[in-house]
Amino acid sequence: MIHITRREHFNAAHRLFRPDFSDDKNLEVFGKCSNPNWHGHNYTLYVTVKGEINPETGFLVNLKDLSRIIRDRVIEPLDHRNINLEVDFMAGKLASTENLAKAIWEQLEFPVQSIGAELHCVKLLETENNIVEYFG
Repeated sequence: MIHITRREHFNAAHRLFRPDFSDDKNLEVFGKCSNPNWHGHNYTLYVTVKGEINPETGFLVNLKDLSRIIRDRVIEPLDHRNINLEVDFMAGKLASTENLAKAIWEQLEFPVQSIGAELHCVKLLETENNIVEYFG
């Protein structure tokens, strides 16, 4: 079995808050990330897939196909968007990086299988210090 990783980037805004909390409670729990006027990040996304090398091509997957899936299913819906308001696959979810990584997995799992691989890991860098990995 071999693993291969594709890196992509997107920029998005979000707000960490619970509508059932007061502004003071949101500030206490989520700090400045609960700013009612939002804040943004330059995210880096690593998508790792695994499987067997195709002896005919020497590839696990064609990286052009993997990149297209990531762009269509994740980057286009997220890039330069407000995660809380504009991203359908995050509707009704708290816009934490943990929830975002899990939602990205859900967007990619079956399309990746359609190109002959298995999704292994979604790694999402919110900042250089805050990184989430999700393994399904």
